[in-house]
Amino acid sequence: MVSNPQGKNCFVGLRHSGDAKGKHTTVFGIDTYVTGQESNDKIIVIMTNVFGNKPNNVLLIADAFGEAGYKVYIPDIVDNDPLEMSKSDDFEDWKAKHNAEFTRNITEPFVKAVKGELKPKFLGLVGYCFGAKYAIQLVDGTTGVADAAAVAHPSFVDMEEFAAVGKKPLLISAAEEDSFFPAEYRHSTEAKLQEIGAVYQVDLFSGTSHGFAARGDVSDPVVKYAKEKVFHDQLYWLNHFSAQSA
Repeated sequence: MVSNPQGKNCFVGLRHSGDAKGKHTTVFGIDTYVTGQESNDKIIVIMTNVFGNKPNNVLLIADAFGEAGYKVYIPDIVDNDPLEMSKSDDFEDWKAKHNAEFTRNITEPFVKAVKGELKPKFLGLVGYCFGAKYAIQLVDGTTGVADAAAVAHPSFVDMEEFAAVGKKPLLISAAEEDSFFPAEYRHSTEAKLQEIGAVYQVDLFSGTSHGFAARGDVSDPVVKYAKEKVFHDQLYWLNHFSAQSA
């Protein structure tokens, strides 16, 4: 395993303020937040952390991608069973249920349905923490259906999953203090991506800890900068590769 399992830092964070513009509806049998453009030409699917697709934080991120020209979907990859922020008492039981097989049985059919039925010209994936693993799986260079992926502070990702991206573009935004994706794992990931000739970028943000891109304390100017920079990096990354598919 190249990124460690989640721990207490996965439950620390702040809720961000703002009014969400999209709506929750059923898409391919899954409760999904939908926002952004009417057209399905350019689609982003966001894979969330353990808090699911209801917290305002991820909805505001999705709306920002939508305002930038994408149709955005956030499926409920935690099966209507999110953990509560700052409460980790039930994590081990939750993790046992929401294992890799259980969660992939949600994420893979959903993304394949988006690709097959909505037929976007470009399909990008964004993943945070728990969800990063499934974004990476679905940008697999051989079996993945997405065109590019951008993930922040990943957890539970195996080296084989990083290696499998092949030539599919992968952006990784990492925290300086992150016991789940620490420096040695980040460096080994970089080495593997370099070894396979991947199209990749790895960014490290000082003064940040695991989870900053989705639930950081934006009253701290260092964290606020890093959170906003991750979004702009992800947007620029996906814009670049979506332009190539136009």
